[in-house]
Amino acid sequence: MSDILKAYDAPVNPNIPSLRTGDMVSVHVKIKEGNRERIQEFKGVVLYQHNSGNDSTFTVRRVASNGIGVERTFLLRSPRIEAVALGAMQSPGEPVCEVQRRVAAIVLAAGESARMGGQPKP
Repeated sequence: MSDILKAYDAPVNPNIPSLRTGDMVSVHVKIKEGNRERIQEFKGVVLYQHNSGNDSTFTVRRVASNGIGVERTFLLRSPRIEAVALGAMQSPGEPVCEVQRRVAAIVLAAGESARMGGQPKP
Protein backbone atom coordinates (compact mmCIF):
# COMPACT_ATOMS: atom_id res chain seq x y z
CA MET A 1 0.00 0.00 0.00
CA SER A 2 2.78 2.46 0.85
CA ASP A 3 4.40 1.89 -2.56
CA ILE A 4 1.21 3.08 -4.23
CA LEU A 5 1.11 6.20 -2.06
CA LYS A 6 4.78 6.96 -2.78
CA ALA A 7 4.02 6.90 -6.50
CA TYR A 8 1.65 9.86 -6.01
CA ASP A 9 4.03 11.97 -3.90
CA ALA A 10 4.72 15.41 -5.33
CA PRO A 11 8.38 16.06 -6.14
CA VAL A 12 10.33 18.21 -3.69
CA ASN A 13 10.68 21.81 -4.85
CA PRO A 14 14.43 22.52 -5.20
CA ASN A 15 13.85 26.29 -4.93
CA ILE A 16 12.98 26.10 -1.22
CA PRO A 17 15.91 26.00 1.23
CA SER A 18 15.78 24.59 4.74
CA LEU A 19 13.62 26.94 6.84
CA ARG A 20 13.32 27.49 10.60
CA THR A 21 10.87 29.43 12.70
CA GLY A 22 11.99 33.05 13.04
CA ASP A 23 13.76 33.27 9.66
CA MET A 24 13.13 36.35 7.52
CA VAL A 25 12.18 35.12 4.04
CA SER A 26 11.12 36.51 0.71
CA VAL A 27 8.81 34.07 -1.12
CA HIS A 28 8.39 34.55 -4.89
CA VAL A 29 5.04 33.06 -5.96
CA LYS A 30 3.60 32.68 -9.47
CA ILE A 31 0.21 34.38 -9.73
CA LYS A 32 -2.11 33.78 -12.69
CA GLU A 33 -4.28 36.74 -13.72
CA GLY A 34 -6.49 36.05 -16.69
CA ASN A 35 -4.28 34.66 -19.44
CA ARG A 36 -0.96 35.97 -18.15
CA GLU A 37 1.27 34.98 -15.26
CA ARG A 38 3.42 37.15 -13.01
CA ILE A 39 5.63 36.67 -9.94
CA GLN A 40 4.59 38.24 -6.63
CA GLU A 41 6.99 38.68 -3.71
CA PHE A 42 5.83 38.07 -0.12
CA LYS A 43 8.37 39.15 2.53
CA GLY A 44 7.98 38.25 6.19
CA VAL A 45 8.91 36.06 9.17
CA VAL A 46 8.41 32.29 9.22
CA LEU A 47 5.90 31.61 12.01
CA TYR A 48 5.29 27.89 11.72
CA GLN A 49 6.46 24.90 9.76
CA HIS A 50 4.34 21.76 9.61
CA ASN A 51 6.10 18.67 8.26
CA SER A 52 3.66 16.02 7.14
CA GLY A 53 4.98 14.56 3.90
CA ASN A 54 3.08 15.74 0.84
CA ASP A 55 1.10 18.29 2.85
CA SER A 56 4.09 20.03 4.46
CA THR A 57 3.50 23.77 4.84
CA PHE A 58 5.16 26.87 6.22
CA THR A 59 3.43 30.07 7.34
CA VAL A 60 4.90 33.53 6.72
CA ARG A 61 3.68 36.70 8.45
CA ARG A 62 4.27 40.28 7.37
CA VAL A 63 2.85 43.65 8.38
CA ALA A 64 1.04 45.41 5.53
CA SER A 65 1.42 49.13 4.80
CA ASN A 66 -1.64 50.01 6.91
CA GLY A 67 -0.27 48.24 10.01
CA ILE A 68 -2.39 45.09 9.69
CA GLY A 69 -0.61 41.74 9.95
CA VAL A 70 -1.05 39.34 7.02
CA GLU A 71 -0.29 35.63 7.30
CA ARG A 72 0.04 33.35 4.30
CA THR A 73 0.57 29.60 4.25
CA PHE A 74 2.58 27.96 1.45
CA LEU A 75 2.95 24.31 0.47
CA LEU A 76 6.59 23.18 0.59
CA ARG A 77 6.17 21.04 -2.53
CA SER A 78 4.20 23.60 -4.55
CA PRO A 79 5.38 24.15 -8.14
CA ARG A 80 3.93 27.69 -7.88
CA ILE A 81 6.81 28.81 -5.62
CA GLU A 82 9.50 30.24 -7.88
CA ALA A 83 12.10 30.98 -5.18
CA VAL A 84 12.55 31.51 -1.45
CA ALA A 85 15.31 33.90 -0.40
CA LEU A 86 16.54 33.81 3.19
CA GLY A 87 17.18 37.08 5.01
CA ALA A 88 18.19 37.41 8.66
CA MET A 89 18.06 34.13 10.53
CA GLN A 90 17.62 33.27 14.19
CA SER A 91 20.63 32.71 16.39
CA PRO A 92 22.10 29.22 15.87
CA GLY A 93 22.03 28.29 19.57
CA GLU A 94 18.53 29.61 20.23
CA PRO A 95 15.89 26.88 20.62
CA VAL A 96 12.94 26.94 18.22
CA CYS A 97 10.39 27.10 21.06
CA GLU A 98 11.98 30.36 22.28
CA VAL A 99 11.69 31.90 18.81
CA GLN A 100 8.06 30.81 18.53
CA ARG A 101 7.34 32.35 21.93
CA ARG A 102 8.89 35.67 20.90
CA VAL A 103 7.08 35.70 17.54
CA ALA A 104 3.75 34.84 19.18
CA ALA A 105 4.23 37.66 21.69
CA ILE A 106 4.77 40.15 18.87
CA VAL A 107 1.80 38.84 16.89
CA LEU A 108 -0.60 38.97 19.83
CA ALA A 109 0.59 42.30 21.21
CA ALA A 110 -1.68 45.30 20.75
CA GLY A 111 -1.54 48.97 21.64
CA GLU A 112 1.38 50.19 23.75
CA SER A 113 2.63 46.66 24.39
CA ALA A 114 3.19 46.25 20.64
CA ARG A 115 6.04 48.78 20.67
CA MET A 116 9.52 47.41 20.38
CA GLY A 117 11.80 48.00 23.37
CA GLY A 118 14.12 50.47 21.61
CA GLN A 119 11.45 52.96 20.54
CA PRO A 120 10.94 56.06 22.69
CA LYS A 121 7.49 56.61 24.15
CA PRO A 122 5.79 59.89 23.16
